[in-house]
Amino acid sequence: MRLDNQRRSTNVEYRTGGAGGGGGRGGGGIPLRIPRLSLPVILIIGIAALAFHFLAPAALKEQVYGQIFGASAGSGASGGAGPAQASQTCPAGQEEHCQFFEAVLGSTEDVWGPRFQQGQLPRPSNGQPAQYAQPRLVVFFGPSVATECGTAGTDVGPFYCPADSQLYINPSFYDVMRQRLNAPGDFAQAYVIAHEVGHHVQNLIGATRLVDSARGGRTANQMSVRLELQADCLAGVWGRAAGRALEVSNEDLQEALNAAHAIGDDTLQRQSRGYTDANSYTHGTSAQRMRWFREGFESGDARRCDTFSRDYSQL
Repeated sequence: MRLDNQRRSTNVEYRTGGAGGGGGRGGGGIPLRIPRLSLPVILIIGIAALAFHFLAPAALKEQVYGQIFGASAGSGASGGAGPAQASQTCPAGQEEHCQFFEAVLGSTEDVWGPRFQQGQLPRPSNGQPAQYAQPRLVVFFGPSVATECGTAGTDVGPFYCPADSQLYINPSFYDVMRQRLNAPGDFAQAYVIAHEVGHHVQNLIGATRLVDSARGGRTANQMSVRLELQADCLAGVWGRAAGRALEVSNEDLQEALNAAHAIGDDTLQRQSRGYTDANSYTHGTSAQRMRWFREGFESGDARRCDTFSRDYSQL
């Protein structure tokens, strides 16, 4: 995967220090807003579920993987860390990470901008947006981060907050991918960002609202699975569209598929419980996640990512 020839996005913000804000909605910390933490206000990618298994306190591991953590959000916060310092300047010693984030986010902007203009999107539920509103990627280096969705620690992994249209990631998560998930590789890492950008696309076209309206109902988990598989498919669309510029190889593709397999609900549950419970799935099985990423990658057509119109048994 090649990034040195890729345009760099200017929508990347770096935060060092504690959980306080400084970007997004303005200076200072963003207050915790518990009502905004219910499903699917913070949309955690499936990879974060296994990171949660390894990194979260034992009491929290009993919760269903992939579900929003309500009272546990901010469990990784450091009480005395002080407010975070936000900047668009890369922190010293993090240049390689910064170049990666800026290049990958830039490639997602180049992919989704034209598709919004041309209407090449999954069927929307709130009308067809004419333009792509670029999200901001917040890279935080402290133990936690404050967002409009609440304060979250590194134990939750990368996530997207619809309330502020921002993606959040701590670079240490890539160590988790490589060392504990056995999902190394730069394209697997880019897939993480592309999946979260997929959630942003879903927020713009109204798919997030569909899932939110089902919260607390008997189909809530199934709607969450549809959302996550669609985000995987959208990540695949990005991979196909950006593949020529990024010089994506078959080995790169396999990296992403390996990661998708590693974070399926059935695989995660089998590792943590020793058995699986399909009724509690919130992200989809390993086979489903691989299938939908490949659907987007092979077709390159986001309109093929309409997981909400499929019979659930056929996903």
